[in-house]
Amino acid sequence: MVDYWGILIFLVAAVAFVVGGLFISFLLRPDRPNEEKLTTYESGEDTVGSAWGNFNVRFYLVALIFIMFEAEIIFLFPWATVFANKQLILQTEGLWAWMAFIEMLVFMGLLALGLAYVWKKGYLDWDKEEKATDQFKNHIPEDLYQKLNQKYK
Repeated sequence: MVDYWGILIFLVAAVAFVVGGLFISFLLRPDRPNEEKLTTYESGEDTVGSAWGNFNVRFYLVALIFIMFEAEIIFLFPWATVFANKQLILQTEGLWAWMAFIEMLVFMGLLALGLAYVWKKGYLDWDKEEKATDQFKNHIPEDLYQKLNQKYK
């Protein structure tokens, strides 16, 4: 337990540093809001249209698959460090090594099975979808559009 005191001290210092910096900036910053400062900022450009844009659902699926494989890496790292402990392997006469190896093969197999399922279902295919357009009946003649385009060219 004594070894964890250093980690606790670093965590407390990190939180105090962040909270202290935010508090000092709150005390020192000027508070003069105006209309320009309260507008939406979008990479230095004025915003155009609504912020409620449509995204393809497949982006979320890819993000979930990415998180699944990131969780795999999180579980693989501690397993690899314990699996490399030669003293533990020698104490258990190799039984520990085989059990840990089989356990990790089962874990990786389940993840591979999940990836194969997603692949087989076609969730990873990025075919361009045909969007149905509305059949809007326009009562304005086409030549009027052509004249307008020529005028502002």
